[in-house]
Amino acid sequence: MIILGIDPGSNITGFGIVETGEGQERLLESGVIRVGKPDKDTGMAPEHVLRLKSIHEAVTELIEEFKPDLCAVEMPIYGKNPQSMLKLGRAQAAAMLAALNRQIPVTEYTPKEVKKAVTGSGNASKEQVRFMVETMLQMRQGMSITLDASDALAVALCHIHRGASRSVAAYKNWEAFARAHPDRIT
Repeated sequence: MIILGIDPGSNITGFGIVETGEGQERLLESGVIRVGKPDKDTGMAPEHVLRLKSIHEAVTELIEEFKPDLCAVEMPIYGKNPQSMLKLGRAQAAAMLAALNRQIPVTEYTPKEVKKAVTGSGNASKEQVRFMVETMLQMRQGMSITLDASDALAVALCHIHRGASRSVAAYKNWEAFARAHPDRIT
């Protein structure tokens, strides 16, 4: 199973793609989608709606390349500035719609759920999350990933360790699951 993890942001959206099977997780790809960079000529950052379009297009390209079975997204929970939270929620929606438009189920997790699933503490720092992600995915020492990318990988790992039971539990048995998802049966 391939999981696409997303850590949405209106300037930088982190992504992580993890394959799981036989009790192991394997990193396929991770990185960031940068949409808030100022234009070289004008020095102005793109309008918010154009950033959302860029997020949607970039996530769509990731989906087309890696063909994930599921998308797990960190949901914005709190913030001091209502306008920032609104923009963050829109960035989340742009990423989610890219998956939903391709019939890929989306599961949301709070930041505390993600941190707890990966580190054992819902109050872990971003650096602690990155360390645990690198350890869990057996990444080479010195192979540094950004905090946004490690957060997205943590969301994918959270789904693998906590959410898989949420997804399958909705079906009474495998027959019901197979009827609901004929395209996933080979």
